[in-house]
Amino acid sequence: MLVYKVVETSTVTDEELERILNEWISRGWSLDGIRFVLRESSRRPAMAFVTFTRDQADSPDPAAAAAGRKRIP
Repeated sequence: MLVYKVVETSTVTDEELERILNEWISRGWSLDGIRFVLRESSRRPAMAFVTFTRDQADSPDPAAAAAGRKRIP
């Protein structure tokens, strides 16, 4: 099953984007893409959303897994 990770940053600099990329790729995620949010009054992006994917073994549906957990009072 393919799973996604989205990392949002409002600090859109090359250093910050490199940090995010290196952090999540070292954790086993693959880069899917980078989306920039632009301001009307500026060419500089206001935010960036960095998306990653990874193939996860056929794990149970998170809702089904949560339903199977015992609650401790």
